[in-house]
Amino acid sequence: MPSVVFVRGMLYLTLTVVGVPGNGTVILAFLLLLYQKNHLLPSDVIVLHLACVNLLVVVVRCLLETLASLRLPSIFGDVGCKAVIFVYRTSRSLSIWLTFVLSAYQCLSIAPPGSRWASFRTVLAQYLGFVFLFLWVLNTCMSSAAILFSFGTKNVSNLSNHGINVQFCYVNFPSKLSIEANGAAQVGRDVVPMALMALASLIILVFLYKHSQQVKGLRGSSGGGAERRAAKTVVALVTLYVVLYGVDNGIWVYTLTVRKAMTSSLISDLRIFFSSLYAALSPVVIITSNRKVNGMLRCDVKRKPVQEKDTCLSTV
Repeated sequence: MPSVVFVRGMLYLTLTVVGVPGNGTVILAFLLLLYQKNHLLPSDVIVLHLACVNLLVVVVRCLLETLASLRLPSIFGDVGCKAVIFVYRTSRSLSIWLTFVLSAYQCLSIAPPGSRWASFRTVLAQYLGFVFLFLWVLNTCMSSAAILFSFGTKNVSNLSNHGINVQFCYVNFPSKLSIEANGAAQVGRDVVPMALMALASLIILVFLYKHSQQVKGLRGSSGGGAERRAAKTVVALVTLYVVLYGVDNGIWVYTLTVRKAMTSSLISDLRIFFSSLYAALSPVVIITSNRKVNGMLRCDVKRKPVQEKDTCLSTV
């Protein structure tokens, strides 16, 4: 096995080892919380949905890429390539948009009660299911090019001038216009939520700063502690997203503007690695900073009685 392919497999294996248990832990914690409380807050539902999508990213891309790098199963035929690239692109973009929805909801959560922004938060919470449905339909439609133009490497003798080498698959576009249009759509799909979530995070940071100035010097002031912790978690997730997906989109723009980059699987590997990093590392941020997740895990590990679990849950 070539050393480059082996190193590639080990990198994706690392993301798999971190991402699968991490996202699985977040999902399990919220399912246990749902079982105990019979309901979840809207922000918890968003985080749960985000963890499910991130788990899908890690399993569909990182795990399968690891298996293919280690020459275990032959999964990347024409059908396999179409399915993997389509599901990966859809779940990847969903991860981005759900991070934006989470940051927007948290931004609205710090609005004063009775204000117009607070009413928007209520409307968003009420129609959260429709928001999820819209995002699934939107991102599924925008990822349809993967079904049309993806092929296994065994069935493509030469990579065309408008094709992209993704190691085990080729994405062959029929013309320069089609690849540029698809590339612009993908960049726009990422940049729009990136700008909006950055704005929401900036508003949250300004709120946290003003709040810290107001309570400075006051002893025993702990009001809004849960909101501040949640806000800091969202800001951390958005910062992680902007850094990793900023690199991802920068590499993608470079791929579109430099023709030689399309034939290099290394460029595609870098893109997939950085975009998958968010799916693997975001549950680490959630586990370490979300008290509900921590509370459920501590109560489950210690195997407390139901009464003690309820007490533990009421403190998060």
